[in-house]
Amino acid sequence: MFDFEFDDPIDGDRSDDLIESYEAHLRDGGAAFFDVDDLEYIATSYFETGRIMEALGVVDVQIERSAGSSDPWMRRGVLLNHLDRHEEALEAYDEALALNPVDAETLINRGITLDTLGRSEEALSDFERALAFDPLASDALFNRAIALEKLDQFEEAAAALEACAETEPEHPEVWYELGFCYDQLDRLQDSVEAYDRQIEVDPYAQNAWYNRGIVLNRLGKYEEAVSSYDFAVAIDDGFTSAWYNRGNALANLGEAQGAADSYLKVLEHEEGDAATYYNLGLAYDDLGDYPAAVDYFRRAVADDADYADAWYGMGCALDGQGLYAEALTAFARAIGLAPEESEYWHARADTEYNAGHLAEALRAYSHVVQLDPSNTDAWLDLAETRLEAGLRAEALDAFSQVVQLDPTSSEAHLRQAWALASIGQRESAVRSFRRAAELDPSRAEEIRRAYPDLMGGDTRTGGLGRGTAGDER
Repeated sequence: MFDFEFDDPIDGDRSDDLIESYEAHLRDGGAAFFDVDDLEYIATSYFETGRIMEALGVVDVQIERSAGSSDPWMRRGVLLNHLDRHEEALEAYDEALALNPVDAETLINRGITLDTLGRSEEALSDFERALAFDPLASDALFNRAIALEKLDQFEEAAAALEACAETEPEHPEVWYELGFCYDQLDRLQDSVEAYDRQIEVDPYAQNAWYNRGIVLNRLGKYEEAVSSYDFAVAIDDGFTSAWYNRGNALANLGEAQGAADSYLKVLEHEEGDAATYYNLGLAYDDLGDYPAAVDYFRRAVADDADYADAWYGMGCALDGQGLYAEALTAFARAIGLAPEESEYWHARADTEYNAGHLAEALRAYSHVVQLDPSNTDAWLDLAETRLEAGLRAEALDAFSQVVQLDPTSSEAHLRQAWALASIGQRESAVRSFRRAAELDPSRAEEIRRAYPDLMGGDTRTGGLGRGTAGDER
């Protein structure tokens, strides 16, 4: 919001001798020598040099000298606000308005004070009264918008800011708040354009660059978002939120190394937290650096022991290193925190399988499809594990579920055909093989080579094992 200010700047041509004389008279016991204009100059000078208590003393003298004037009371309110004495400031504004009820400036300052105290509804009333007296008062329009924002009335706030922008097009705060309102209204492109206008006025507005990046990320324009964050951190290298969100945007682009570097910049400037450590773990997992990933996931759960996703991530990274027992312990912690999360159970099942624990894997896969009956990958894993365990009828049931869920999947029909062939159901296997080939003609030759006795073709042998290239778990 616009700052509390006196209405007139000081006259730079006036001598500082006046202030020195005033202070000398105070030491001698009074300020009777000075007229109202002198006192106004002295108070303003004190105010603009940050000597608020001294200014307040001068204004109190003005009030004594001019009992019928509202201006000193308004100025007293301004000074009290700068001292964070907001309730007293309200009393001063009330005195000013009792003397001059149509003073828009006092109404605006009173409204700002009320809004500062969390009394936004009352603040709106003051801003609207001020606008009734001065419809183009930019301070009233702007601060009315701020109060409306706090009341989550973003349509009205945006309209007020748009009106304010017409009278104050060079005021960066107007465009900043307008960008925020548009964001809240899901008018994302308008939000970006508002932040662009702010940046035109103030190229070093780091928060505008930052918020612009957030909106661009929401629009899926990750590269532009990264560029916006780059400007924010160029202005302030210690802007950790910008570094963090830059990492998120790079992660969305699949640039794991850049994401990791950004998250590490956060740790250069502040103590790490669970979210930062977790994201670093994800980045290093994507890079295939599983020991580093485990380290950061461990840091995440050390900071927040109930961070289920971090326990899950740790389990995946440990599985990637073949540390199955430790991975299962991590998955157990994740599942204990979120027992209905099918993804955690699926990872646990995969690790049980990788460790050679077929019975445990079967139980876990069965639980996955109970939690998520439409999970074709889990049904396929369950089917193949059942087949490997010699549970052929049960395996065929699971393969049937896969085909029902995804009847256009060549892979599903192919796996079903393989299972049927393995138990001697020749005719059914041939139908499934043919259906797989119809759905994906590029695999027809592969099928003929793998099962020449069923499909015809050359006599070279082969087979389709558990999964195909690029489909390992």
